[in-house]
Amino acid sequence: MARPGFHLAACATLLALLVVLLGAYTRLTHAGLGCPDWPGCYGFIGVPKTEAQLAHAGLHFPEHPVEAAKGWAEMIHRYFAGTLALVIATLALQALRRHGRDGQPYRLPLLLLGVVLAQAAFGMWTVTLKLWPQVVTAHLLGGFTTVSLLFLLSLRLSRAFAPLPKLPLSLRRIAALALLVVIGQIALGGWVSANYAAVACIDLPTCHGQWWPAADFSNGFHLTQHVGPNYLGGQLDSDARTAIHISHRLGALLVLTVLLTLAWKLQRHGLGGLARLVVLALAVQLSLGISNVLLHLPLGVAVAHNAGGIVLLLCMVLVNYRIRVVDKVRVGHGWRLRPVTSAGLPHPMRNDTWRRF
Repeated sequence: MARPGFHLAACATLLALLVVLLGAYTRLTHAGLGCPDWPGCYGFIGVPKTEAQLAHAGLHFPEHPVEAAKGWAEMIHRYFAGTLALVIATLALQALRRHGRDGQPYRLPLLLLGVVLAQAAFGMWTVTLKLWPQVVTAHLLGGFTTVSLLFLLSLRLSRAFAPLPKLPLSLRRIAALALLVVIGQIALGGWVSANYAAVACIDLPTCHGQWWPAADFSNGFHLTQHVGPNYLGGQLDSDARTAIHISHRLGALLVLTVLLTLAWKLQRHGLGGLARLVVLALAVQLSLGISNVLLHLPLGVAVAHNAGGIVLLLCMVLVNYRIRVVDKVRVGHGWRLRPVTSAGLPHPMRNDTWRRF
């Protein structure tokens, strides 16, 4: 039976996924500055619509005429993000109340609360710094982090996934590497989106008909871009955006290599279900990425590509969680240590080798 809080954590995971996809939709429809202030919209809790509200908006924000569709895209994203923050705060309070009972994790809910508060700050800076790419990318990574941590909390509360014994260290290492390369590729994808480089190359497998076109990597990855300009639509020239796009493609090849290796190793050790899950998530995500290029970034496919990135990341979290090493178990209100081998696995015979978790 699941621990208390599991259902709330699972619902929060789905809500966080929705918030990230709403953010992707807002970004892809160029509605990131649909409301030029924060947390309201032209000083109101909703998008201005009456004559008096529109007059107020025109007086105080003359450089940002009201566009209702973009304003509502931004505000709906904020409403759902605010709801998610309240749910995560509830999880944190419940964890503190139940600390020491039923194996209730409490550090993870508190970490989640800190992440969501940081996300609120990045959401504000996204607007006030006019879509500065560094902040936009960090905000996207924060969203993916929130979903991943909520998923991890759901796994811990579910009691459904016990650690698997007798797995080699090499499998855990390739799983950890796979998680890192997926995170790196997501960061690259965020940088592509923040700099509007998704359509810098519109052909495959070449770019501009060349295997290695002109690309300005120094400006494409110049991380100290000036704060101040309005970055809606991007400020980089074509060669810099091409460099970002090519880097994302190369990252995709690295992800493909590492994850197929992981799937092969999982299959070899009798974890065919996990192996098939990894391959399926990888195939879907690669197909969506290719479709984005060949179809010139259709909105539905672009949003789905964001969802595919989340699913791939959650697959890596699940794999690493499933093959984790646990060398102590909870007993009442204390901890009982378990004998382990030098590789970190429970020792089959001896009971005199101990290690703290």
